[in-house]
Amino acid sequence: MFLAPWGVVTQMTEQAQPYPPAGTGRELAAARASAVSAGVAAAGLALAALTAVVLLLWVVSPSPDSGLAGALHLAGGLWLLAQGADLVREGTLSGAPAPIGVTPLLLTVLPAWLLHRGTASAVANSTSRSAGWVLGGYLGVALPVTLYAASGPLRVDALSAAVYVPLFAAAVTAAGTWAGSGRPRLERYVPWGADAAVALRAGGIGTAVLVGGGALVGGAALAWHAGAAGRTYGQLSGPLAGQVAVALLCVMLAPNLAVWAAAYGLGPGFLVGAGRTVAPGGVAPHPLLPRFPLLAAVPAPGSHALGWAALAVPALAGGAVAVCCVRAALTVRRTAVVAAGASAVCGLSFSVLAAFSGGAMGRGSLAAFGPTWWLMAAAATLWPLGLALPTATLISWTRTRSSRVLNLPPLPPYPPMPAHPPRIPG
Repeated sequence: MFLAPWGVVTQMTEQAQPYPPAGTGRELAAARASAVSAGVAAAGLALAALTAVVLLLWVVSPSPDSGLAGALHLAGGLWLLAQGADLVREGTLSGAPAPIGVTPLLLTVLPAWLLHRGTASAVANSTSRSAGWVLGGYLGVALPVTLYAASGPLRVDALSAAVYVPLFAAAVTAAGTWAGSGRPRLERYVPWGADAAVALRAGGIGTAVLVGGGALVGGAALAWHAGAAGRTYGQLSGPLAGQVAVALLCVMLAPNLAVWAAAYGLGPGFLVGAGRTVAPGGVAPHPLLPRFPLLAAVPAPGSHALGWAALAVPALAGGAVAVCCVRAALTVRRTAVVAAGASAVCGLSFSVLAAFSGGAMGRGSLAAFGPTWWLMAAAATLWPLGLALPTATLISWTRTRSSRVLNLPPLPPYPPMPAHPPRIPG
């Protein structure tokens, strides 16, 4: 009883805390240092893994083209290429530098996974503000690597590295921040967050179906041209080191083949040179392609009736989007909005994959390889929009109408019958 006023005073002082507790500055500095080291470690581990593979191939190669410095330049260039930067090859037959802008998508997985995991761990152990320090540590490694790899016979384009590497790192860091924060739901921040989450999930599933179907189409085309691919592989890879290098490069570029085949199924197709389109409607005449096993899957110039079967891939993607929207059991209006949003998500995500998977392989006729990103954005949006939107909306409307019919109010009871029927006067 006598201690009740003292309890009120202590409760108020504990809530106020006008001065930070001792050691807060040191703990904050330690958290920042830990976040920076996480970014440095993510960049360093990916770079070290690529360097180890390049040096191993350089050691076992019977006649390496360059010395140790050239191998280290190549490792740094590959690490930057995995994040969207372009490489430039000097010493071509024409004498002009030849750009190389095709990013092996599987090579991107390692730095993305390491940076994502490092950011998520730093945010989970501290606050979301530590993500900026992780990004700073990562870019602190990318800067000297760019300066080092900006020279040599196979150098990195410093301007492209300055643009695309920070964008890549920022996007992965943002995803890691969301994961480290416990993957908060969107409805906590905006009232329409639940519908947005359904649209994001449906669009992601549609994109996955697109890429998976593209992998099947690309694998079937490669199996159809297995003889040509095998001959090309034998011509490129002489000694054991060359065989391993070409095989690894084919594995790294396998997701690119899936994206290109999905672009083929969407309709606009992809380029195998400036103005040379490969699409279901026909394959434009193109010059001799670079000798590479995966390029053996490109159809010959002309029209191919079997190519129209690839249109089943975006149709399946649209069906997957429709199923996701219907399973959410929303109203008719919300279902239509979610289906439209999922179509936009599908178009945006696939356009990013298309932009990352293509690029230049040289100059002149080799200046453009792969899908055109804005065509892919339009096609990957219109296919689900034309299939999923009416289908999901119609099913939702039918479900709503059926529920209304089943929930009709009961009919009024019949009037009571009299106990004794009235007598008819005779």
